[in-house]
Amino acid sequence: MKVVKEVTVALANRPGNLARLCAGLAAAKANIQAISVVESTDVSVVRLVTDKPADAAKVAKALGATASTKEVLALSLPNRPGALGKACEKLGAKKVNIDYVYGSATGGSESTIILAAGAARRAQKALGRGF
Repeated sequence: MKVVKEVTVALANRPGNLARLCAGLAAAKANIQAISVVESTDVSVVRLVTDKPADAAKVAKALGATASTKEVLALSLPNRPGALGKACEKLGAKKVNIDYVYGSATGGSESTIILAAGAARRAQKALGRGF
């Protein structure tokens, strides 16, 4: 488990905008490590973790989008039933609220989960070793 910077982009919900964002990241040689897109009528909220968060924010702003960064947790969990639930239970027991979660598993033995809590470092401490 580590604390990483996540970039949140408010991107106009128009055809091609996500492609332009991804192309800009590729041109900046910023590798997308995790991504979530939630749409609404006019604006999509794109949350992404890259190896170059400052460059990702610059790319978004160059496209006319707003961008902000925050610390989140990147968890490597066993890819098995109950693994995420165990982490959530531990945070709940320590009174750490979870704002949102996204992630994926590629069919291997581990899954990658991005977890946002009020304070990422407090959540990291609450989870302790083993996560």
